[in-house]
Amino acid sequence: MNKRFFYWFIISIAVAQVFAVEMIHFQEQTYSGSVTYNEKAQPGDAVFVRLSLKFDGAVRKETLKNPAAILQLFKGKERAATAQFFFTHPKNRSAETADMLAGIPLSTWLSGEETYSLKVIISTGDAQKKEITLPFGIQKKQFVSERIVLDARNTGIRKDASPERRAQIEKLNAILATVTPQDVYTLKPFTIPVDSKRITSGFGDRRVFEYTDKKTSTSLHYGIDYGVPTGTPVHSCAEGKVVLAENRISTGWSVVIEHLPGLYSLYYHMDSLNVQEGQYVKQGEKLGLSGATGLATGPHLHWEIRLNMEAVNPEFFLKEFSF
Repeated sequence: MNKRFFYWFIISIAVAQVFAVEMIHFQEQTYSGSVTYNEKAQPGDAVFVRLSLKFDGAVRKETLKNPAAILQLFKGKERAATAQFFFTHPKNRSAETADMLAGIPLSTWLSGEETYSLKVIISTGDAQKKEITLPFGIQKKQFVSERIVLDARNTGIRKDASPERRAQIEKLNAILATVTPQDVYTLKPFTIPVDSKRITSGFGDRRVFEYTDKKTSTSLHYGIDYGVPTGTPVHSCAEGKVVLAENRISTGWSVVIEHLPGLYSLYYHMDSLNVQEGQYVKQGEKLGLSGATGLATGPHLHWEIRLNMEAVNPEFFLKEFSF
């Protein structure tokens, strides 16, 4: 099958699929609430759960200052991942209500043949912990495999073991590992960062790199590549704070934006930047121009999303992921 047609075919199916949303209500002695979540996902997607609580007015407010909750993903009886809920409006939170959100990334290696479930554990001061078990399913997904032959320049970049490159990797990893509960910049669906839907490499592609000495290495493609000419405007997919804006050995001119606690968007191989670290940007704001800097075999924009450090399919966030 033609690779470009394959991407169009897969994307058409993904868009056509219903984003299955489930809502469950519950009642406790001192509070009531609901959980809303996507009950199905594909490998490489994420699962998000929105938790809404309303407390009895007769309960002392002192006991409600710090309601907390955690989200757990189980594969069979084994706990596979955990995430902490954060308040969706931390600066304008009512004492009588609490609205929280948590997300867990789903590895591209997960199998739809396994049995999965979710557990929400709620703590509300003087009340006993409440546990809610949620059914959850992972659908099957086919990923593309491709072989990429590198020239001498790109072979050198892939094999670069210099202190400078290691320092750049460590700096980026430290940023992506940062989870700041009060940093809630947007709850809206994301938008694609360029005015083009021409995808040349998809998320989760299984890649084999061939070097000039004919040796090879394998890796996963962590984002989506849009085949756009050098100089194409690149826009922020959502509101947030620029936490990295610099030229890197592997990814060229690069921008990283924080959107939610632990949720970041990344833009690689750009030709020039219009933003700087610490700057706040709106959805659709121009970040710079696309290019072919760093490890690139031609002009394109690499767009990537990281949740709790793990790469997640950016197309997942084009939907109402926060409910």
